Amino acid sequence: MSSTDKPTNFLQNIISEDVQSGKTKQLVTRFPPEPNGYLHIGHAKSICLNFGLAQEFGGTCNLRFDDTNPEKESQEYVDAIQKDIAWLGFEWNGEAKFASNYFGQLFEWAQHLVREGKAYVCELSAEESREYRGDFTRPGKNSPYRDRPAEESLDLLDKMKDGELAEGSASLRAKIDMSSGNMNLRDPVLYRIRHVSHHNTGDTWKIYPTYDFAHGQEDSIEGVTHSICTLEFQDHKPLYEWLLESMPVPSQPRQYEFARLNLNYTITSKRKLKALVDSGVVDGWDDPRMPTIAGLRRRGYTAKAIRRLCDMAGVTRSDSVVDLGMLEFAIRDELDKNAPRSMCVLRPLKLVLTNYPEDKTEVMTGPYHPQRDDMGFREMPFSRELWIEQEDFREEANKKFKRLVIGKRVRLRNAYIIEADAAVKDAAGNITEVHARIIENTVGNDPEDGIRAKGVIHWVDAPSAVSCAINLFDRLFTHESPGSGDEDFMEQLNPDSLVELKGCYSEASLAKAEIGKGFQFERQGYFTRDSRSEDLVFNQTIGLRDSQGKFNS
Repeated sequence: MSSTDKPTNFLQNIISEDVQSGKTKQLVTRFPPEPNGYLHIGHAKSICLNFGLAQEFGGTCNLRFDDTNPEKESQEYVDAIQKDIAWLGFEWNGEAKFASNYFGQLFEWAQHLVREGKAYVCELSAEESREYRGDFTRPGKNSPYRDRPAEESLDLLDKMKDGELAEGSASLRAKIDMSSGNMNLRDPVLYRIRHVSHHNTGDTWKIYPTYDFAHGQEDSIEGVTHSICTLEFQDHKPLYEWLLESMPVPSQPRQYEFARLNLNYTITSKRKLKALVDSGVVDGWDDPRMPTIAGLRRRGYTAKAIRRLCDMAGVTRSDSVVDLGMLEFAIRDELDKNAPRSMCVLRPLKLVLTNYPEDKTEVMTGPYHPQRDDMGFREMPFSRELWIEQEDFREEANKKFKRLVIGKRVRLRNAYIIEADAAVKDAAGNITEVHARIIENTVGNDPEDGIRAKGVIHWVDAPSAVSCAINLFDRLFTHESPGSGDEDFMEQLNPDSLVELKGCYSEASLAKAEIGKGFQFERQGYFTRDSRSEDLVFNQTIGLRDSQGKFNS
């Protein structure tokens, strides 16, 4: 992120003023994911923002896992999150940090709140707590345990910590204002009992702090100067500040909110994404149809394209929905400029060149990129039998069809012009072969008889072709805003979001295609080798053109 090549956003303005005034000696930001799922495209904006601001202003950015909810967290998610951030091109300050590293200090501060008369142990049931809390139309009422002596609350808090009280039987609550119009200030829960193992602390703790209690104090311990959150935490800010002011914390960070990245035709709720995984709708968090960083990477999206989307979306205080086509434009534009070209036949049809010698093989050459001389050329064997696309041949067609028709000519990409003579069919009437003739001396030349080809089709040499499988993808949801209103997002899945093609054929050079490298299959789209298959499988990253017509490279 650089202030020299794009408009300055409000966070850059705030930080610049703080640095220039001396209020901030060194900028410290943080990215604080909960390890309860894989990162998604919405997280990418927060990552780019927090790490980008630190880079721009010569500061540091911490990676801190807010692991306060052990039932839903795991080491798998911790590892995946670190991998995604590094892949996006960012490096966090020092070792990765964990909320669980501070559990001892947080508990001492909780005791401090009780001693100061600012917190108490409440024994209302969950149902009773909801009733006492009130709602947006009526104020809450004080818990009958609100004014219990501090010594009694401290004793109960120790019993909670030592596992002597059952789950749900008690909680530690802040003593703020049950009549507040901000529901977050109605004596929020600070600690709850959980008799479960933690991925980092094992069975040491029987109580765990809430996110609201832990977050600001973690920021303070780490010396975070600017705690940058999405707008959903705006209503939590008064509680964030109240807690910091009520405890002997080492520093006073400030919270600032920005609008999260929302894409249409996409869900970014980790709960819903997990439901897709658990129900088998997708084959994991890194399914190429998923909006996770891992899924986008497996599909062939690049870190550069994702960062570009975040730049294009901008940083504002107003929530909005970004068209998914913007992300598709970013990757299509990058691959168009940088992806080497190759040929692959997805639905093969045998083409026999009847006037080409059976024992002859030539080597055709083609550029790896038509506008990139620095990428060089590739060699492609050419012989009597080739594979072409089924859709590139018709026995009869009107003038709008610019591909192979009996009695008409087309050019084979980087090779001869050919003319079709006949179609061979099986007993059911299906075309199994096309017979055609090469027009001599037309490699790189027009035919001597002046009858030019009407179009160009791609091909693969049959003897040297490599068999592969192709996964074609469409958007996972048919609805622009999946799950909105009372709709069930599971009922809005696109049944054609994945088409698996077997028995495809590619140029021999693709047998050793590098995982993570993007290719343009000429006339087909952009593809990358699947990272989870031991066989040769290519995932479609994006088509050659924007099918929605909104973004054009």
